[in-house]
Amino acid sequence: MTTVLAWGAALGIWLGALLFGQTARAFPRRRRRSRTRRLGMVLSMSGPWLALTGAVALGAATGAWLNAAAVAAAATIAVALAGLFLVPR
Repeated sequence: MTTVLAWGAALGIWLGALLFGQTARAFPRRRRRSRTRRLGMVLSMSGPWLALTGAVALGAATGAWLNAAAVAAAATIAVALAGLFLVPR
């Protein structure tokens, strides 16, 4: 039961980060983006997907699903914050 709740929390964090990352491309382009801003935009939009699939792969490989859920939540928060700092609003 604890593992199911942990994965539910990790998926909630992932969904929030995914929706938050979609705002990185919501505004119209006025000029060419710098390399840092482009990297931040890619990280904001695809980072949550990569964090979640990596954590699921880790859980499948090791069988430690509770630890993998914690890794999923932490990695999703980390990539969302990295994207935020690279593409500030």
